[in-house]
Amino acid sequence: MLSSGNEQSGQSVGLRKELSLLELTIIGLVGAVGTGILFSAPQMMVMSGPAVILEWILGGIFYFIISLTYMEMGTLYPEAGGPARYAYYTHGPVTNLLNAWASMVWYLFIPPAEAIAVVYGINYFTHNLLTPSGIPTWLGAGVAALLILLMVPFNYFGVKFFGQSTTGIGIIKLILYLIIPVGLLAAVFIPQNVSSLPGGFVPYGWAAVFSAIPLGMFAFGGTRVIPDYAEEMKNPQRDIPIAILLVVIGQTLIYVLFAATYVLSIKWSAFNVKPGDWADLTSITSSYNPVMYIAGTYGINWLLAIATIVGIIGPFVVGYIYLGGGTRVFFSMYRSKYVSQRVGEIHEKYAIPYWALIIFGIVGLVLALLSPIPTVYTIIEEAVVAGYLGFSVVPVSLVVSRRQGLSGTYKVPAAAVIGALAFIFATWIVYWSGWPATPYGVLLVFVLSIIFAAIYKVRGAFRNSTWYIVYMLAMVLMTYIGQTAGGPVPILKFPWDMVTVTILAIAFYTWGVFSGLPKPYEAQPTKS
Repeated sequence: MLSSGNEQSGQSVGLRKELSLLELTIIGLVGAVGTGILFSAPQMMVMSGPAVILEWILGGIFYFIISLTYMEMGTLYPEAGGPARYAYYTHGPVTNLLNAWASMVWYLFIPPAEAIAVVYGINYFTHNLLTPSGIPTWLGAGVAALLILLMVPFNYFGVKFFGQSTTGIGIIKLILYLIIPVGLLAAVFIPQNVSSLPGGFVPYGWAAVFSAIPLGMFAFGGTRVIPDYAEEMKNPQRDIPIAILLVVIGQTLIYVLFAATYVLSIKWSAFNVKPGDWADLTSITSSYNPVMYIAGTYGINWLLAIATIVGIIGPFVVGYIYLGGGTRVFFSMYRSKYVSQRVGEIHEKYAIPYWALIIFGIVGLVLALLSPIPTVYTIIEEAVVAGYLGFSVVPVSLVVSRRQGLSGTYKVPAAAVIGALAFIFATWIVYWSGWPATPYGVLLVFVLSIIFAAIYKVRGAFRNSTWYIVYMLAMVLMTYIGQTAGGPVPILKFPWDMVTVTILAIAFYTWGVFSGLPKPYEAQPTKS
């Protein structure tokens, strides 16, 4: 049998198994802790007040349930970019093509989004990289594009270099991140902010709480990266479940700590805002970098210096990690025959899919350069919801794999129940992402899938994909008419919109499971 990366092209070199459990855990943690905690948490606080603390806890629970399905599927199919291949075995090429592009859209837009986040940090000092509305200027776009270029070397010189460098930088990054909440709480600690102000703990109602959660879920993507490197792990059967568990717990604790810090450290007089008027704290969320703005407002210069470093290094590290993960997803699409064989070529010396990396980097660079165009900037901001459309397939694939008589070395207890909960939670997140994020994501997935299906003649098991196509269209409709999703015609009010979405999720989950193939569509490629 041929080694990894050479199933179709006849190469003699394959991907190398060089990542340890420690490296995987750090990659997952620092790949998650970045823009989300710097930008999303303050925005969530403005939307829902102190309930932002609960939102991060709920987000951690949702993501833990979803991640359980990745633990088993990752050990069953330990492939590069594996999550973009699971549906190939359980539902065939068409379902998997849609799912793969959902993953690719997620990965394509994160590096430029993180590069722009770095530009936000730099702009605190230069004041010429962003427009007053927060969109990059052409100079800011050029800086973002340069940052994309700088992300490439971290992934080019082999997975061993990637793992070791990310572990070293990542540990420093985590230490710097944790200094921020400790420093803020040491300077300002106002426990009355939690529940003693007008409106209490949930000042704007539960609909606001649910609407804010998707902003936080963007930050939980670190565990998604781990199975993408499964083929390059020293011991994937042991390390995938452990690394995912450690990352979910670790990132949830960090996020809850930051959320609580934001709430407890608000000194209302410093922002000229009436106590309890959380929605009026827009000066924080409209700033170049919320953490830097708060530290600067309070005159804590040493913390401002730390926040500056964090605001620049933090998103950059997330960006280059996702550049590497996306490269593996792109490589997996070569294995599924969705893209050119050139994408599957592996570097003779560094053993990485170098053409996949180069093409992926060029696309990210172009997106960064085009970010001053408002429509492009909006798509970069919104289209990451496509990732959750991809996440929703994994619980279905898990149960179908069990029905095929297969399971990983780690077995999810009560797989059908956990799968249903994971699918419901993923569906909630897609719905909460709202209008126009969900339509943007679905449109991109459909357009790209149709184009590449035509070019590479993707056929097979179309009937097994109808549940997924109708599911995505149903989510677009729900965001259009649902109140919580902020749709233009909110005829379904809260909580009945949530009840409807939940019933639909159960129905599509059941349809998806019974649409599965009785046996894998094809045999798994043999790895080196």
